[in-house]
Amino acid sequence: QVQLLESGGGSVQAGGSLRLACVVSGRRVRPYCMAWHRRAPGKEREGVASINSDGYTTYADSVKGRFTISEDVAKNTLSLQMNSLEAEDTAMYYCVSVPSRYCSDRFVNQFGTWGRGTQVTVSS
Repeated sequence: QVQLLESGGGSVQAGGSLRLACVVSGRRVRPYCMAWHRRAPGKEREGVASINSDGYTTYADSVKGRFTISEDVAKNTLSLQMNSLEAEDTAMYYCVSVPSRYCSDRFVNQFGTWGRGTQVTVSS
């Protein structure tokens, strides 16, 4: 059984940093595509960042230059380093694993395996 367990969320002031982690069990992080999504109150879930089996990364425009996604293959863990946090980054953050051919926001709902999320709250 594949399980994804997120951690590292919390409350921070604007301008601060947090590092999220997602430990994966029952599956290796590679050759899958791994991604972080978030859902803010009253908004739809959106993709934040992804890393595919080749190590290629993508980011939402709103987080480019501030967030960095990475994998530790040996520890089977996905991370998201978040710097210069803004109030608009407040959301529940989810880790998702999906076959590489579905490494796109349009497919993760149908084909992804999701964690339960970790809350990030940024106060201005």
